[in-house]
Amino acid sequence: MPDDRSLDHQIASGDPIDRSDGTPSYDRPAVLRSAGAYAQLLTRGPARARIALAAGVLCCLGLAAAAQGARGDGSADAIPAAAPSALAERAEPDPASRDSERVPVSASASASPTRAADPDTTTPAPKPTTRKPVDPAPVAGLDKAQMKNAQAIVRTGRKMEMPRRALVIAVATAMQESNLYNVASGVLPESRNYPHQGIGWDHDSVGLFQQRSSSGWGEVGQLMDPEFATRQFLSALAQVPGWQQMRLTDAAQAVQISAYPEHYAKHEWRATTVVGAILEAGQ
Repeated sequence: MPDDRSLDHQIASGDPIDRSDGTPSYDRPAVLRSAGAYAQLLTRGPARARIALAAGVLCCLGLAAAAQGARGDGSADAIPAAAPSALAERAEPDPASRDSERVPVSASASASPTRAADPDTTTPAPKPTTRKPVDPAPVAGLDKAQMKNAQAIVRTGRKMEMPRRALVIAVATAMQESNLYNVASGVLPESRNYPHQGIGWDHDSVGLFQQRSSSGWGEVGQLMDPEFATRQFLSALAQVPGWQQMRLTDAAQAVQISAYPEHYAKHEWRATTVVGAILEAGQ
């Protein structure tokens, strides 16, 4: 049995533990071979020597493992150490993005510059507007009441699709007959039961055209209505042959059968002015 060596005894260079074959310490096969030699020594040497050698073997193995991990040469042992770092890189966003403002997709899309929308395709087409009729200001020396009555004549004539000339003849006739006021009759108390703007005394003549119910123009209440009275006058005018080519006073006289046939002519220019103003106002 060999003599036990003390811990303080220096091992000779020829002893197996000091033998070196020139293999780098981080080479795992060399480390394993050295470990086999150490194991033989551990089983054959004294107890204290075996303890010391075991501690040295463990230290060498730890250093070899540390050197193997630090090498990072792509071997299988290097992957576990590198994997957590790689996973962390994949999980973490780009650090620069943390300084940028996070914007929802919808808001970001709306904020991005885009081509201006084509107004012809995106803007609703404007709805056609109709010109709203307005009451024209009185012209040709008329007051508001007279102008309202003239408007009623023009409006009714247009509904009947009568030409402009017929409207001028009708207004001029009303100017002569009633001064463009809706007049009741002092002879017919019934006529005063309807809205009126004065009272006349020419027999039973009433309204704008001083038409007589006794002559078949209509009922008193009807003749006091400016629109009805206008329809009666224009309907009669349309029955006069060639009225379009007649002088205004002759066309009016053919309907009215007045004792003063030439008096209608003096109102022609005023009637023309009034009708023009009303038509321009969109009546």
